[in-house]
Amino acid sequence: MMSNLRLNKYLSILQKTAIACFVIYMAFLGSRPASADNPFIIVQSTTSTQNSGLYDYLLPKFTAKSGIDVRVVAVGTGQALRNAEKCDGDVLIVHSKADEVKFVENGFGTKRYNLMYNDFVILGPNGDPANIALAKTVDEALQRISTSQSVFASRGDNSGTHKAEKRLWKAANITIDSAVNSWYLETGLGMGATLNFAVQASAYTLSDRATWLAFANRANHKILFQGQPPLFNQYGIVPVSKSHCPNVKHELAQEFTDWLVSPDGQNMIASYTRSGAQLFFPNAD
Repeated sequence: MMSNLRLNKYLSILQKTAIACFVIYMAFLGSRPASADNPFIIVQSTTSTQNSGLYDYLLPKFTAKSGIDVRVVAVGTGQALRNAEKCDGDVLIVHSKADEVKFVENGFGTKRYNLMYNDFVILGPNGDPANIALAKTVDEALQRISTSQSVFASRGDNSGTHKAEKRLWKAANITIDSAVNSWYLETGLGMGATLNFAVQASAYTLSDRATWLAFANRANHKILFQGQPPLFNQYGIVPVSKSHCPNVKHELAQEFTDWLVSPDGQNMIASYTRSGAQLFFPNAD
């Protein structure tokens, strides 16, 4: 297990790297010239869909079909919602249904569509110091981590995964406070960076399955708990409202949305695999 000094140093490096990468990406995005021959839309997205490689698989096919370029800004769900609310995007793809519904009810989006789902998993070192592999329920798994004070890495970034994690702790009647619980570490980073941190810190963490399956630096970490209903992970898509954001490219955004929820788009989502495993399961209404 890492000392607190080493953990803090590693976390600081990860945070600075993530911030620098985000600033560079946003500068690159803003500097790209728009072309009348190649219209584009901006998708404010959760990081899990980006980290999984899904967009690299889907977007070239949509562009080839429609002539519309799709540029993705991948951040936590909370940040993606705030960015879209500020009119910094044309479409929203995230995984926090209650927030997506509220986004539409507040007039920021036109309509919320079910897009696809997968599930969350609890990862940890092979040695499984809290013995969560023996747990029968999510509640029991989290209670074992809390009781043993085993290191747990939380994204701590108000992302969809972080929101789900907080719901799970609450359902297990466990109060978590990083200022009090020294074993509970908040990275403030995306899923991929948090997985890297968890591996380095020999920590447990909650991840969406798709990002874990696409993750290369697993070392001695593996899935230790999975398959329970509370771990269900639903994704939604919402075009940004033109009434709220007059400059939004609503027709292009709607065309992209319609394609993703169409049989063609849904079949494409279903056909995306990593190492023979299907990462997302389409369920558009």
